[in-house]
Amino acid sequence: MSADTKPATSNQPKGSYGAKDIQVLEGLDPVRKRPGMYIGSTGLQGLHHLIWEVVDNAVDEAMAGYCDRIGVTMLADGGCRVDDNGRGIPVDPYKTGQHKGKSAAEVVLTVLHAGGKFGGEGYKVSGGLHGVGVSVVNALSERLTIEVDRDGKHWFQEYAKGGEPQGKMKTVGDSPKRGRTTGTTITFWPDPTVFQAEGTEFVARTVLERLQTMAFLNKGLEIVFADERPEREQTITYQYKGGLVDFVKHMNASKDPLFSKVCNYEDEDEDGQMLDIALQWNTGYHEGIHGYANGISTIEGGMHVEGFRTALTSVVNKYAREKNLLKEKDPNLTGEDIREGLTAIISVKLREPQFEGQTKAKLGNVPMRSFVQKVTYERMGEWLSENPPEANKVVKKGLAAAQARVAAKNARNAIRRKTALSGAGMPDKLKDCSSKNADESELFIVEGDSAGGTALDARDPRTQAILPIRGKILNVERARIDKMMKNNEIQALITAIGAGVGEEFEVDKARYHKIIALCDADVDGSHIRTLLLTFFFRQMRDMVEAGYVYIAQPPLFSTEVGKEKIYLKDEIAKSAFLEERPNHKKEFARLKGLGEMDWEELKSTTMDHETRTLLQVTVEEAAEADMIMSVLMGDNVESRREFITTNARDVRNLDF
Repeated sequence: MSADTKPATSNQPKGSYGAKDIQVLEGLDPVRKRPGMYIGSTGLQGLHHLIWEVVDNAVDEAMAGYCDRIGVTMLADGGCRVDDNGRGIPVDPYKTGQHKGKSAAEVVLTVLHAGGKFGGEGYKVSGGLHGVGVSVVNALSERLTIEVDRDGKHWFQEYAKGGEPQGKMKTVGDSPKRGRTTGTTITFWPDPTVFQAEGTEFVARTVLERLQTMAFLNKGLEIVFADERPEREQTITYQYKGGLVDFVKHMNASKDPLFSKVCNYEDEDEDGQMLDIALQWNTGYHEGIHGYANGISTIEGGMHVEGFRTALTSVVNKYAREKNLLKEKDPNLTGEDIREGLTAIISVKLREPQFEGQTKAKLGNVPMRSFVQKVTYERMGEWLSENPPEANKVVKKGLAAAQARVAAKNARNAIRRKTALSGAGMPDKLKDCSSKNADESELFIVEGDSAGGTALDARDPRTQAILPIRGKILNVERARIDKMMKNNEIQALITAIGAGVGEEFEVDKARYHKIIALCDADVDGSHIRTLLLTFFFRQMRDMVEAGYVYIAQPPLFSTEVGKEKIYLKDEIAKSAFLEERPNHKKEFARLKGLGEMDWEELKSTTMDHETRTLLQVTVEEAAEADMIMSVLMGDNVESRREFITTNARDVRNLDF
């Protein structure tokens, strides 16, 4: 018998386990009990997810052809109002069944998996497929009101904390005679007891990015954002008559387009599958293909993206052969060659989309692949033939990419030969961990050799590896892969992670499931961290999407309470500290470098599993992330200045 196992004794409690111990969560209780299951997290991401759920319902009305305007307002008291001029949620009462006497709107707001998207003719296509949308918002709000204009009447109902109706849906007047005569308005105030981690303050930039994407994907739809919060007042309207053409131009605005024309084509088949695709190449080196299905961003691609890529590779090679730009003895261009510098938006709509998982990250409908492939092959073939100057530039760029690919392959092989000759194959400066289990292994990328030495003393040698890097690594946003492969710091990163790079990257081979950027909390540290994230986003994106990339949070401040030294992560933590201790008189030391801490301090504040805070890097809106990366790390200074001034009001921590 092991030391942890004890035999039952007569004085141990005899636990009973029967029907009385089985808890049934009624109504919206499951959402309150496990909010993360429904909105992903109770941090800022989950908080903003509440807005998406309400907005997506309005967008579904737009996709169905019944709505052409959506308003999203950040209220001065912390609430959010979403209004549309669609048909209005039905308010007539159920005649039979368990919900008899309740209005349809109340059922939608209080019952999970209730809505107009599970059959019938309510919606042919929609994004909200799981029917948990607005009811989840109600469950996680301190208060929610719904107003419906329908059949000439203005209806109103209010809900208290947790989604408790405060009376029945009732008419409170007539609908307006002009303007919005029908539609729905939902106003909600998030419950601060649910969103304790990061609070209930919405970030305007996060909301604007999502709304702008929705406007691009729904040609002609007007989306009006208004911020009524003190010192943040602004009104921004998005409406794009060009739809995806405007989207591609927006994505390439911070880049240098290879030519001015944008290729755009739409089609629909007898099964109700629709596609709308726009594409344009730029002079850069990164592929930016972004897929959407029923307005949902499919960041992991899927059948629609597969069909597009296959057809594009075939049709460009066919054109190159016909025009003798590829000689008989030349090998075909690869898909990677052709897609270098390509920006493409692939938006499809279909009746019964099959998404992989609740996150809806990948489209699984096989018929969509052949539909997109067939249409793309035909329409891209026509476009290339009708636009020979642009087509020739595409092929020539592909040929240059092929030469760089061969050079990069030779460089990779040289690295492999070098590591094979050196025995263990890992960079000399990598201080590896002893564990071979990737799930528990962590790689700290540390700025500078001195900080690397401190981190080495502070680490757990069994699970934590240290890789010091010197200075600022190469900005891969401005470099082709062959140049990138010659950079010593990048070579060390690729070798240490052990999963390849670029098109050859295989996330399953990553030697660590936590890659942690540990940089100083100053401007230089922020720059190095940004360069690292640019490299991971562009060359190891699957690793970011898998949730393996983290940012360490070394504290910005320290102070003393009695004889104990206290570390505070940022200005928010400092303010909270002073609220708890208004009489605190000791000064706050501003920490600039990791080198200022001894190893015990670094361990307890930044590296110890029990006491550290890590920030996980995610890619929720891939198209917007792509564009922002190009703006911040590319060559266009004017677009970078505009981005910074536009978003200054949302900055929480700024280091001068």
